Amino acid sequence: MVLTHPPLLLASKSPRRQDLLRAAGIDFKLIDVDVEENYPDDMKSELVPEFLARKKAEAALPLIQPEHLILAADSVVIKDGQIFGKPESKAHAIEMTKMLSGHHHTVVTGVFICNHHKGIAFSEFTEVWIEPMSSEEIEYYIDHFLPLDKAGSYGIQDWIGWTKVSRIEGSYANVMGLPVHKVYEVLNEWTE
Repeated sequence: MVLTHPPLLLASKSPRRQDLLRAAGIDFKLIDVDVEENYPDDMKSELVPEFLARKKAEAALPLIQPEHLILAADSVVIKDGQIFGKPESKAHAIEMTKMLSGHHHTVVTGVFICNHHKGIAFSEFTEVWIEPMSSEEIEYYIDHFLPLDKAGSYGIQDWIGWTKVSRIEGSYANVMGLPVHKVYEVLNEWTE
């Protein structure tokens, strides 16, 4: 079955989200928006990704034609209620990885798909278990895979995913940055 939907614009610089959409056969073009990724201090951590996705989509709305759709997403890693976004430096990446090593965490991706008339928001939750890592393994990972552009300072699709992630519950694609199955479903059912 061929997926048909209005022209889709992806408001994301993430190469992984682009790869995931292409792999699913979802046609899209990129739209460039710069948004401060800040949120209210008292917001519950699991609500932050959807809030940021909506913020990105709403920033792109004035730039699109009425017949276009915008897809925006944001992912965070949450451990013990603390949000792990993108690391600010190599030292921060090492610190994050040490905190995740040997523990379980949750990856939450918030998605907002909209046009000028309506919007659909949802979040996907995936549980991830990372085996303990030595300081040498953490240094190796950070130096060789440069995860500074990834929430939680890791990519499940690279070395850490193959050697240290022992279990996941939920969507693998969600941990990469986009719950493609839900995006596909929303696009497939989209009506004006």
